[in-house]
Amino acid sequence: MIHSTRQALILFAHGARDPRWAEPLARIRRLVMAQLGGAVPVHLAFLELMSPSLAEVVVELVADQVTEIRIIPIFLGQGGHVRKDLPELVQKLEVSHPDVAFTLCAAIGENDQVLNAIANVCVAGLLSPRPN
Repeated sequence: MIHSTRQALILFAHGARDPRWAEPLARIRRLVMAQLGGAVPVHLAFLELMSPSLAEVVVELVADQVTEIRIIPIFLGQGGHVRKDLPELVQKLEVSHPDVAFTLCAAIGENDQVLNAIANVCVAGLLSPRPN
C-alpha cells in the first residue's frame, strides 16, 4: 500500500519548443494520478526548452515537506541525457537537498511492458484497414 504526503513522483522528459509535444506526457501524468488515487503527487519536469525544470519541481516538493522523490525518465533510449545529464542533475539535487531521498528509475524504454505495448501498437497499425 502506498502511504504518503511525503512521497512524490516526477515524470522527467526532454522538452520541445512546440507545447503540443508535451500533450502525451500530460496524459500519462493524468493516467498515473488516476491509478494512484491522489495518494502521491505526480509532476512533470523537463530537461530543456520547457518548464518546469527538475530543480524547480524539487524546490516545490521540498516546500511541501516531501522527503522521498522518485524520478522516472520518459525516454525510450539510454542516450546521453539519461546516462549522463540526468544523473548529474540528480546528484546536484542530492547535495542541495540532503534530507530528501532521490531514486532515479530506469528510462521507460528499458521496460519490457512498454516495449511490448509499442510493438503491439505497431502490429495493430499494420493489421488495421487502410484509411480512405
